[in-house]
Amino acid sequence: MILTAVIADDEPFALAGLADALVLVWPELQVVATACDGPSAFQAIRTHRPTLAFLDIRMPGMSGLQVAEAVGEQTLVVIVSAYDHYAMSAFEKGVADYVLKPVELPRLVTVVRRLQERMAQVSTAKARPDPAPAVDVQPAAALQWIKASVGTLVRLIHVDDVYYFESDAKYTRVVTADGEALIRMPLKQLAGQLDPQWFWQVHRSSVVNLRHVVSAVRIDENMEVILKDRPERIKVSLQYQALFRQM
Repeated sequence: MILTAVIADDEPFALAGLADALVLVWPELQVVATACDGPSAFQAIRTHRPTLAFLDIRMPGMSGLQVAEAVGEQTLVVIVSAYDHYAMSAFEKGVADYVLKPVELPRLVTVVRRLQERMAQVSTAKARPDPAPAVDVQPAAALQWIKASVGTLVRLIHVDDVYYFESDAKYTRVVTADGEALIRMPLKQLAGQLDPQWFWQVHRSSVVNLRHVVSAVRIDENMEVILKDRPERIKVSLQYQALFRQM
Protein backbone atom coordinates (compact mmCIF):
# COMPACT_ATOMS: atom_id res chain seq x y z
CA MET A 1 0.00 0.00 0.00
CA ILE A 2 1.40 3.40 -1.04
CA LEU A 3 0.93 6.01 1.68
CA THR A 4 0.40 9.57 0.44
CA ALA A 5 -0.14 12.95 2.06
CA VAL A 6 -1.12 16.54 1.34
CA ILE A 7 0.38 19.28 3.52
CA ALA A 8 -1.16 22.73 3.83
CA ASP A 9 0.09 25.82 5.66
CA ASP A 10 0.05 29.50 4.75
CA GLU A 11 3.51 29.94 6.30
CA PRO A 12 6.19 28.71 3.82
CA PHE A 13 8.76 27.96 6.52
CA ALA A 14 6.26 25.95 8.55
CA LEU A 15 5.20 24.08 5.42
CA ALA A 16 8.79 23.21 4.49
CA GLY A 17 9.66 22.31 8.08
CA LEU A 18 6.78 19.87 8.41
CA ALA A 19 7.60 18.28 5.06
CA ASP A 20 11.24 17.79 6.14
CA ALA A 21 10.19 16.39 9.52
CA LEU A 22 7.86 13.86 7.90
CA VAL A 23 10.70 12.64 5.66
CA LEU A 24 12.73 11.95 8.81
CA VAL A 25 10.07 10.19 10.88
CA TRP A 26 8.05 8.53 8.10
CA PRO A 27 10.19 8.04 4.97
CA GLU A 28 7.59 5.70 3.39
CA LEU A 29 5.04 8.53 3.27
CA GLN A 30 4.92 10.34 -0.10
CA VAL A 31 3.91 14.01 -0.01
CA VAL A 32 1.97 14.35 -3.28
CA ALA A 33 0.98 18.00 -2.93
CA THR A 34 1.39 21.10 -0.78
CA ALA A 35 -0.92 24.09 -0.45
CA CYS A 36 -0.81 27.54 1.10
CA ASP A 37 -4.54 28.17 1.53
CA GLY A 38 -7.70 26.28 2.39
CA PRO A 39 -9.32 26.03 -1.07
CA SER A 40 -6.06 24.81 -2.63
CA ALA A 41 -5.73 22.19 0.11
CA PHE A 42 -9.28 21.01 -0.47
CA GLN A 43 -8.73 20.78 -4.23
CA ALA A 44 -5.44 18.89 -3.74
CA ILE A 45 -7.18 16.36 -1.49
CA ARG A 46 -10.00 15.91 -3.99
CA THR A 47 -7.51 15.43 -6.83
CA HIS A 48 -4.98 13.13 -5.18
CA ARG A 49 -7.21 11.38 -2.61
CA PRO A 50 -4.28 11.04 -0.20
CA THR A 51 -4.13 8.72 2.77
CA LEU A 52 -3.42 11.66 5.07
CA ALA A 53 -3.64 15.44 5.18
CA PHE A 54 -1.69 17.67 7.56
CA LEU A 55 -3.58 20.99 7.70
CA ASP A 56 -2.85 24.29 9.39
CA ILE A 57 -5.94 25.53 11.18
CA ARG A 58 -5.78 29.20 10.15
CA MET A 59 -5.50 29.54 6.37
CA PRO A 60 -6.95 31.98 3.82
CA GLY A 61 -10.19 30.96 2.17
CA MET A 62 -10.97 27.93 4.34
CA SER A 63 -9.70 26.91 7.74
CA GLY A 64 -8.15 23.52 8.31
CA LEU A 65 -11.29 22.47 10.19
CA GLN A 66 -13.49 23.50 7.26
CA VAL A 67 -11.32 21.50 4.88
CA ALA A 68 -11.42 18.49 7.21
CA GLU A 69 -15.20 18.68 7.42
CA ALA A 70 -15.51 19.03 3.63
CA VAL A 71 -13.33 16.01 2.75
CA GLY A 72 -15.15 13.73 5.17
CA GLU A 73 -13.71 10.29 5.91
CA GLN A 74 -11.86 9.73 2.63
CA THR A 75 -8.64 11.12 4.16
CA LEU A 76 -7.30 11.04 7.70
CA VAL A 77 -6.71 14.63 8.79
CA VAL A 78 -4.13 15.86 11.29
CA ILE A 79 -4.53 19.48 12.37
CA VAL A 80 -1.30 21.43 12.89
CA SER A 81 -1.79 24.66 14.82
CA ALA A 82 -0.13 27.14 17.13
CA TYR A 83 -3.39 27.34 19.09
CA ASP A 84 -4.53 24.58 21.46
CA HIS A 85 -8.04 25.97 22.06
CA TYR A 86 -9.28 24.53 18.75
CA ALA A 87 -8.46 20.96 19.79
CA MET A 88 -11.88 19.98 21.11
CA SER A 89 -13.67 21.32 18.04
CA ALA A 90 -11.19 19.45 15.85
CA PHE A 91 -11.77 16.10 17.52
CA GLU A 92 -15.53 16.62 17.46
CA LYS A 93 -15.21 16.96 13.68
CA GLY A 94 -13.37 13.64 13.51
CA VAL A 95 -9.74 14.63 12.94
CA ALA A 96 -7.21 11.89 13.60
CA ASP A 97 -4.80 13.97 15.70
CA TYR A 98 -3.83 17.51 16.70
CA VAL A 99 -0.25 18.80 16.74
CA LEU A 100 0.91 22.09 18.22
CA LYS A 101 3.43 24.35 16.51
CA PRO A 102 6.36 24.50 16.52
CA VAL A 103 6.21 20.82 15.59
CA GLU A 104 8.67 18.81 17.67
CA LEU A 105 10.05 15.53 16.35
CA PRO A 106 9.20 13.42 19.45
CA ARG A 107 5.57 14.57 19.25
CA LEU A 108 5.48 13.90 15.50
CA VAL A 109 6.88 10.40 16.08
CA THR A 110 4.01 9.73 18.50
CA VAL A 111 1.47 10.98 15.97
CA VAL A 112 2.95 8.80 13.23
CA ARG A 113 2.84 5.73 15.46
CA ARG A 114 -0.83 6.35 16.29
CA LEU A 115 -1.70 6.85 12.63
CA GLN A 116 0.12 3.65 11.65
CA GLU A 117 -1.71 1.69 14.35
CA ARG A 118 -5.05 3.12 13.25
CA MET A 119 -4.45 2.29 9.59
CA ALA A 120 -3.25 -1.20 10.47
CA GLN A 121 -6.46 -1.84 12.40
CA VAL A 122 -8.55 -0.65 9.46
CA SER A 123 -6.60 -2.85 7.02
CA THR A 124 -7.01 -5.88 9.27
CA ALA A 125 -10.74 -5.28 9.57
CA LYS A 126 -11.12 -4.98 5.80
CA ALA A 127 -9.15 -8.20 5.24
CA ARG A 128 -11.47 -10.23 7.43
CA PRO A 129 -14.39 -12.02 5.78
CA ASP A 130 -17.83 -10.64 6.50
CA PRO A 131 -19.10 -12.21 9.72
CA ALA A 132 -22.29 -14.19 9.79
CA PRO A 133 -25.35 -12.15 10.76
CA ALA A 134 -25.70 -11.89 14.49
CA VAL A 135 -27.77 -10.02 16.99
CA ASP A 136 -24.94 -9.51 19.46
CA VAL A 137 -23.90 -5.90 19.91
CA GLN A 138 -20.19 -5.40 19.24
CA PRO A 139 -18.18 -3.90 22.10
CA ALA A 140 -17.40 -0.21 21.83
CA ALA A 141 -13.93 0.83 20.71
CA ALA A 142 -11.46 1.45 23.51
CA LEU A 143 -11.28 4.99 24.86
CA GLN A 144 -8.63 7.12 23.12
CA TRP A 145 -9.03 10.66 24.45
CA ILE A 146 -9.92 12.00 27.89
CA LYS A 147 -11.27 15.44 28.77
CA ALA A 148 -9.94 16.15 32.25
CA SER A 149 -10.10 19.15 34.57
CA VAL A 150 -6.97 21.00 35.64
CA GLY A 151 -8.13 23.86 37.84
CA THR A 152 -10.51 25.91 35.72
CA LEU A 153 -9.20 24.46 32.44
CA VAL A 154 -10.28 21.37 30.53
CA ARG A 155 -7.30 19.43 29.20
CA LEU A 156 -7.42 16.93 26.33
CA ILE A 157 -5.22 13.89 27.12
CA HIS A 158 -4.54 10.88 24.93
CA VAL A 159 -4.70 7.63 26.91
CA ASP A 160 -1.22 6.65 25.64
CA ASP A 161 0.19 9.56 27.66
CA VAL A 162 -1.46 8.48 30.92
CA TYR A 163 0.86 6.75 33.39
CA TYR A 164 -1.89 5.58 35.71
CA PHE A 165 -5.43 6.24 36.90
CA GLU A 166 -6.23 6.43 40.61
CA SER A 167 -9.61 6.43 42.29
CA ASP A 168 -10.48 9.63 44.17
CA ALA A 169 -14.00 9.22 45.61
CA LYS A 170 -16.44 10.01 42.78
CA TYR A 171 -13.57 11.24 40.63
CA THR A 172 -10.53 9.62 39.02
CA ARG A 173 -7.05 11.14 39.01
CA VAL A 174 -5.33 11.03 35.62
CA VAL A 175 -1.54 11.08 36.08
CA THR A 176 0.82 11.91 33.21
CA ALA A 177 4.53 12.72 32.95
CA ASP A 178 3.90 16.44 33.50
CA GLY A 179 1.19 16.42 36.15
CA GLU A 180 -2.28 15.24 36.97
CA ALA A 181 -5.92 16.07 36.28
CA LEU A 182 -9.38 14.92 37.39
CA ILE A 183 -12.30 13.38 35.53
CA ARG A 184 -15.81 13.10 36.88
CA MET A 185 -16.07 9.33 36.45
CA PRO A 186 -15.49 6.48 38.93
CA LEU A 187 -12.47 4.30 38.20
CA LYS A 188 -14.63 1.20 37.88
CA GLN A 189 -16.63 2.77 35.05
CA LEU A 190 -13.53 4.17 33.35
CA ALA A 191 -11.62 0.87 33.50
CA GLY A 192 -14.26 -0.82 31.38
CA GLN A 193 -13.60 1.66 28.55
CA LEU A 194 -9.82 1.16 28.42
CA ASP A 195 -7.89 -1.25 26.21
CA PRO A 196 -7.13 -4.26 28.48
CA GLN A 197 -4.02 -5.04 26.43
CA TRP A 198 -2.33 -1.92 27.82
CA PHE A 199 -4.25 -0.95 30.95
CA TRP A 200 -4.06 -3.33 33.90
CA GLN A 201 -5.92 -2.94 37.15
CA VAL A 202 -3.34 -3.61 39.87
CA HIS A 203 -5.37 -2.46 42.85
CA ARG A 204 -9.02 -1.67 43.47
CA SER A 205 -8.03 2.01 43.31
CA SER A 206 -5.34 1.92 40.58
CA VAL A 207 -5.01 1.12 36.86
CA VAL A 208 -1.57 1.38 35.25
CA ASN A 209 -0.56 1.90 31.63
CA LEU A 210 1.93 -0.82 30.67
CA ARG A 211 3.58 1.55 28.19
CA HIS A 212 5.07 3.39 31.17
CA VAL A 213 5.81 0.47 33.48
CA VAL A 214 9.50 -0.28 34.06
CA SER A 215 9.12 -3.26 36.37
CA ALA A 216 7.26 -4.77 39.31
CA VAL A 217 9.26 -5.40 42.48
CA ARG A 218 8.42 -7.67 45.39
CA ILE A 219 8.99 -6.51 48.95
CA ASP A 220 8.25 -9.40 51.32
CA GLU A 221 4.62 -10.29 50.53
CA ASN A 222 3.93 -7.01 48.80
CA MET A 223 4.51 -5.92 45.22
CA GLU A 224 4.91 -2.46 43.69
CA VAL A 225 5.00 -1.14 40.14
CA ILE A 226 7.84 1.20 39.14
CA LEU A 227 7.02 3.78 36.46
CA LYS A 228 9.20 5.65 33.99
CA ASP A 229 9.98 9.22 35.04
CA ARG A 230 7.67 9.11 38.07
CA PRO A 231 8.96 8.87 41.65
CA GLU A 232 5.93 7.17 43.20
CA ARG A 233 5.34 3.42 43.21
CA ILE A 234 1.93 1.85 42.68
CA LYS A 235 0.90 -0.92 45.06
CA VAL A 236 -0.22 -4.21 43.55
CA SER A 237 -2.92 -6.06 45.45
CA LEU A 238 -2.40 -9.75 46.14
CA GLN A 239 -5.18 -10.73 43.72
CA TYR A 240 -3.40 -8.93 40.85
CA GLN A 241 0.18 -10.01 41.50
CA ALA A 242 -0.20 -13.03 39.21
CA LEU A 243 -0.38 -10.62 36.25
CA PHE A 244 3.28 -9.75 36.70
CA ARG A 245 4.45 -13.29 37.50
CA GLN A 246 3.30 -14.23 33.99
CA MET A 247 5.41 -11.55 32.29
